[in-house]
Amino acid sequence: MNNIKILWADDEIDHLKAHLFFLEEKGYDVTTVTNGLDATEKVKEGHFDLVFLDENMPGISGLEALRIIKEYEGNLPVVMITKSEEDHIMEDAIGSKIADYLIKPVNPRQILSTIKKLIDTKRLQTESVTQRYQQDFRNIGMAFMDYMDWPKWKEMYKKLIYWEIEMASSEETGMEEILKTQKQDGNREFSKYISKNYIKFISAAADNDEAPMMSHNLMKRGILPHKKKGEPFFLLLLDNLRFDQWRIIQQEINDYYRTVSEDMYMSILPTTTQYARNAIFSGLMPADIEKRFGDKWSNDEDEGGKNLHESFFLNDLLQRLRTGYESKYIKVTNLNNAKQMVEKLPNLVNEEFVTIVYNFIDTLSHARTDSKIVRELAEDESAYRALTRSWFDHSPLFEAIKFLAEKGIKVVITTDHGSVRVDHPVKMQGDKDTTTNLRYKTARRMTYDAKEVFEVENPDDARLPKQHMSSRFIFSKENDFFVYPNNLNHYAKYYKDTFQHGGISMEEMMIPLVVLEPK
Repeated sequence: MNNIKILWADDEIDHLKAHLFFLEEKGYDVTTVTNGLDATEKVKEGHFDLVFLDENMPGISGLEALRIIKEYEGNLPVVMITKSEEDHIMEDAIGSKIADYLIKPVNPRQILSTIKKLIDTKRLQTESVTQRYQQDFRNIGMAFMDYMDWPKWKEMYKKLIYWEIEMASSEETGMEEILKTQKQDGNREFSKYISKNYIKFISAAADNDEAPMMSHNLMKRGILPHKKKGEPFFLLLLDNLRFDQWRIIQQEINDYYRTVSEDMYMSILPTTTQYARNAIFSGLMPADIEKRFGDKWSNDEDEGGKNLHESFFLNDLLQRLRTGYESKYIKVTNLNNAKQMVEKLPNLVNEEFVTIVYNFIDTLSHARTDSKIVRELAEDESAYRALTRSWFDHSPLFEAIKFLAEKGIKVVITTDHGSVRVDHPVKMQGDKDTTTNLRYKTARRMTYDAKEVFEVENPDDARLPKQHMSSRFIFSKENDFFVYPNNLNHYAKYYKDTFQHGGISMEEMMIPLVVLEPK
């Protein structure tokens, strides 16, 4: 605090000696001037952390001085002080990016409070976050030791995400490491929970309100109940949208939409587009899709696209559920697609049901693996969220959401799966038909340590297709990823700290389902 320098410009500065003395006692270095021109010169001559600027001074006005200061040093916080409460003065000051606005007479405590708000905010927020997390740390740890059902897991994961985002905005790196360890503990316990209960969850008998809402019943249980007959409705499925990424873009959407409902559902295994998204749109588990629509299901070893029939699946489901309407379907895979989608919106706003699948986040996740530049931009979880936000702020998707808000249209945002940052290689071997995904494998013959994986010896139990009569599935857990013994060190190093999906983790399986209504 001793290094904080304040410039105070006021033509009646002699009347503020008590204020100046008070600030100096608190350790602040205060420079004073009596007019706006001198204030601008002082800013040009040296560094200041904060400026107090009287609105009415001889020569150039406070507002004129403000504009000059902002042109020279745009990020310097300036506090306007005035006797006038006229709206136009306040509006001009706010329009010129004033940091705060005080009405005379001001007392020393007001001034000190303003300084702390504008300069000490980061330190005070860090101290507050640290203190509050320390208080919650024990509660989280104790919860992991008790039995956790699906509602408790949702509550716990939301809490961990809350602290993760809060910590990212603070400067307390020590607490971040503790939280990271606690989240790892959470993923270890979550993997146990899934390994123990997954087969039961996806059984036919469990298709009710007591089981987690999952990919194959998402449309029936989580989306269609929010669709009102005769009203336009948009479903936005953002491929590979994690819950923490939703919380980040929510901050931007809040100006246009209010969140009516924020829930999580559970992605099926494997947590990949091929399996999870087809399950969403068909309302069927993958094995059932293969039985019902054999010509429209592709197994891992088959060539070509794996999600080519989503529109067909969706409208077949809407017909089976006797909804009485058909969904317009748009898939966005690149920037041109996105721009075309925005151009089509005026012709779609009267449609009963519009589905938009947006692939960018999944593309970003995979690009981070293959691109050194993208990996550097998204160095860690916080940077990955920041990159997501930066993309969203300037995306046609945000433009589309703002347009839909203007038209008063309800929107549901969800995803098919998330992704997890992997850092621990697990060895396995398989035959030539083994899938290439790093988080799950299926083949006839595989060698692995059963203690390190979630093993499904009979795919029928998990309602997954069999590529061969003897095929089985294995899924990695927590932050693990599969590597072959051949050239192990190279691949372990290459894929370490990349974002992958297909296996079991909170980040992949506990994913957002959000209902928005325009403000």
